[in-house]
Amino acid sequence: MSLDPQVVAYRAARAAAGTPPLYTQTLAEARAADLAAIRAGGGDVEPVHEVRDTTVPGPDGDLRVRVHRPAGDGPLPTLVYFFGGGWTLGSVETADGICRRLANATGCQVVTVGYRLAPEHPFPAAVLDCHAATRWLAEHAAELRVDPDRLAVGGDSAGGNLAAAVTLLARAEGGPRLAGQLLVYPNTDQRAALRPADDQDPLLFNRHSVDWYRGHYLADPADAADPLASPLLAGDLSGLPPALVVTAEHDPLRDEGQRYAQRLRDAGVPVRATCYPGMIHGFFAMPGVFDAGRRAQDEAAAFLREVFGLPTPPADTPVTATVGDER
Repeated sequence: MSLDPQVVAYRAARAAAGTPPLYTQTLAEARAADLAAIRAGGGDVEPVHEVRDTTVPGPDGDLRVRVHRPAGDGPLPTLVYFFGGGWTLGSVETADGICRRLANATGCQVVTVGYRLAPEHPFPAAVLDCHAATRWLAEHAAELRVDPDRLAVGGDSAGGNLAAAVTLLARAEGGPRLAGQLLVYPNTDQRAALRPADDQDPLLFNRHSVDWYRGHYLADPADAADPLASPLLAGDLSGLPPALVVTAEHDPLRDEGQRYAQRLRDAGVPVRATCYPGMIHGFFAMPGVFDAGRRAQDEAAAFLREVFGLPTPPADTPVTATVGDER
């Protein structure tokens, strides 16, 4: 299928502006450009009852986390969300729009983890940070009013890779017990792959993008064989939590995401997998540009309500922001 008309318009706008690929920029330039692009494409910033930053202990010092909490007293089901950006770009800021909308649409709390970035902190630093934060939230549930029996992980792109890796670590290390995993166009196989020759459009995420991020993340190319870097290579995927796997038709990561969904299904894990036609990598974070991005976020919210056993919030529920919701 051809590119969605909204993708065609987006691509044309980038061409007219002379937008350089992130992989041609310095790290500082790419990090700033990534945040600016996500903010520009994220649409209106939704108010949430409470948004605040705090820290949790990590393997090598405190980790910044951002808590997005809808109205409600007492413990709430909680999604631990890991931002995308190829383990090299991104922050709690780049995931802010996604987390606000998921918190409002589900009635669950969403906590974003500010894990360490490569190349300053290569694999497995990000995985260890994400697992440590998730485990701490389960073991210290009262401090952030988390319902430890309704805890899920999720993320987009590199964040989806980290969410999948955290489920493997949680199973191997006896916890925490997870109710679900939300994997949005996840990297699941870090081995160098032969990708289609036409997958190099500099105006879109392409095979050169994949190689650039991988090169920063994996200081030793042999680490690609580690299931915590490449969850698709795990020998056994049984016993993992129910999954929603979202992919995009025109995304170099599409096939490995779909293969991972099938491997989970073959292992007896309940899986819902959706490929959005005409879409490109990154669309989930840009509902202000792509209607499919909003639909995919709606699908993610429905999945979370299902695994958490939450009702659908009334469409006209007002949101009253508390002090601190100023971002």
